Amino acid sequence: MLDWLLLAALVAMWGSSFMFIKLGVATVPTSTLVAARLILGALILLVVVYLRGARLPPFGKVWGYYTILALLGNCIPFTSITWGQQRTDSALAGILMAVMPLATMVLAHFFVKGEHMTRNRVLGFILGFAGIIVLMGPSALDKISSQSLATLSQLAILFGALCYAGNSVLTRILARGDDVLVASTAMLLIASVIALPVALMVDQPWKIQASAASFWAIVWLGVGPTAIATVVYFKLIASAGPTFMSLVNYMSPAVAVFLGVALLGETPGLHAYVALALILLGIAVSQWRRGT
Repeated sequence: MLDWLLLAALVAMWGSSFMFIKLGVATVPTSTLVAARLILGALILLVVVYLRGARLPPFGKVWGYYTILALLGNCIPFTSITWGQQRTDSALAGILMAVMPLATMVLAHFFVKGEHMTRNRVLGFILGFAGIIVLMGPSALDKISSQSLATLSQLAILFGALCYAGNSVLTRILARGDDVLVASTAMLLIASVIALPVALMVDQPWKIQASAASFWAIVWLGVGPTAIATVVYFKLIASAGPTFMSLVNYMSPAVAVFLGVALLGETPGLHAYVALALILLGIAVSQWRRGT
């Protein structure tokens, strides 16, 4: 029951994050938005760590692991997804992220003990992948040659999803036995140290005139989907495994679509709803267990 409650929390925070990213990039460039949410999230977790009486580990081999996870789980996907959402509706971005559990199932099969691909998981993978094809369109690969920014933006979001998939599996392998809160804080600190100079050089954030909507959207992204969700994410990985955790990316598209339509006035086409139905059917099939 606790695993399902944690999953529901992630669905709410990560499913709504696409809407808040869309609000944020309206007046704030990608690098600055990413750095701001990472720094805010890291500071919040750092305060919590010290209030608990815990301490960050001494510098050593473990910090190398944290750096890998910070790049793969924070810096790279945050940047690619945020850049992609400049030209992609939040509803479509949420659906595109469904490629993450598909990739996670495949990677976990090879690298995580007990996470084997079954017949149902293979069928679920096929259905979910069909949903991605329906969403992007069969001519997506042809559009790449014409340098379509819309297609490149969608591919950037898919690339971010693949990074999350790899990070899910690596977390189970590299961070096993670590204190969840300490590990989360260390990784966000490293990600912040990497992202801040990039934002200063690329965006010159002191010249940005952010709207109130963008400002508060970035604040929530730092507090909820970054700080709180990071802790929940690691707890769920350790408790239930990367494939179970990846269910959030089958459910969060529904939240992203609902919020995009209801609050941002987005109008996904029929193909988007067909894609969403295929993805949800894929998760149902992949998680179905025959009674004994």
